[in-house]
Amino acid sequence: MSVTRIAVIGGGIVGVAIARELLTRHPDAEVTVFEKENRLAAHQTGRNSGVVHAGLYYEPGSVKAVLCRRGVGLLEQYCAERSIPRIACGKVLVALNEDERGRLRGIEERALANGVPGIRTIGPGELRELEPHVRGIAALHSPSTSIVDFAQVTQALAVDATAAGAKVLLGHEVIGLHTLGSEVLVTARTSGGTTQAPFDRVVACGGLQSDRLAEMAGDGPDPVIMPFRGEYWAIKPERRDIVNGLVYPVPDPRYPFLGVHVTPRVDGEVLIGPNAVLALAREGYTWGKVSVPDLVGVARTPAFWRFARQHWRTGLREMYGSLSKHRFVEAARAYVPDLQDDDVVPGPAGIRAQALDADGGLVDDFRIAFRDRIVVLRNAPSPAATSALAIAEHVVTTIDKAEVEL
Repeated sequence: MSVTRIAVIGGGIVGVAIARELLTRHPDAEVTVFEKENRLAAHQTGRNSGVVHAGLYYEPGSVKAVLCRRGVGLLEQYCAERSIPRIACGKVLVALNEDERGRLRGIEERALANGVPGIRTIGPGELRELEPHVRGIAALHSPSTSIVDFAQVTQALAVDATAAGAKVLLGHEVIGLHTLGSEVLVTARTSGGTTQAPFDRVVACGGLQSDRLAEMAGDGPDPVIMPFRGEYWAIKPERRDIVNGLVYPVPDPRYPFLGVHVTPRVDGEVLIGPNAVLALAREGYTWGKVSVPDLVGVARTPAFWRFARQHWRTGLREMYGSLSKHRFVEAARAYVPDLQDDDVVPGPAGIRAQALDADGGLVDDFRIAFRDRIVVLRNAPSPAATSALAIAEHVVTTIDKAEVEL
């Protein structure tokens, strides 16, 4: 297959992985990555907890489950080949009551169906052996779950892609996609004005801007992206030994968020979080960052109001936790009782690009739209970073199988 000019929009881990995969299969391609920021991995990729998810939660057979399990293997192999630090610290999901113990059984069944290695339920005694400061009536132990710096992985992938011939354009915000016959004209805004260039194919993986890119490509308005800010507190260095690995609550099945958990990172830091509050801007990492256009967009979205009517109580609770350190730490103290308010200091924050369907329902699985010469990743939430190399395989394979001349 002859591959000529391909634009990849988005310089997060998924976009860079796709650029690398394209050139691995089609070394004669001319691949250009457009990233609106002045660095790669500036948003979701570089602002997450760094957990390499093993595939515990996902519906067996779903795109998310399949790509996560494939992605874990590819990522582990890649980190080993590139000497990128990855720590297999393990993970426990802690049940505090009988209702949560029942939900834990369901998660274990999913994990086993997904082929997660070593997964098993343990009692309070064995939990104390693994995590002396953690308490619960039972826990699901995933010894293979690990942590990594996804921004570092992205930089390594970018080195591979550029060595294979990719061009990475930083500070180029795509503001227009127009299909003209056999070409797609990409318009980008830069500090020096606007530029335009024709491409044979475009792959858009813009994360927080994915729905806007989809509409530029001529796709429909749904699902729409809602920005949920996840805030963290960081445990002081002298108290970081309060956990040995990842410690999570049993998630509420009504939401895609996993609850406030305790997360060691490869740099030695230990985070508590995240919560999930509606951000006042798509890239609003603090309460002080407000975008009037983004807020107007939310207000004009019927899907948001349908979602809000269903979950307003949860929204208020999350907002309260955002404004109160005590309330935030209290959520983690339910299963790490030795944790005190004075043990933590303010930490980082990230934004989750959560897709909502027209009925206000939260979109849980990955969604990829193929329109003529443009591919759009409309929903790629966690575990997208874990799955990035597998997503890249899936996207390029799908294009190739469609016998579209790239």
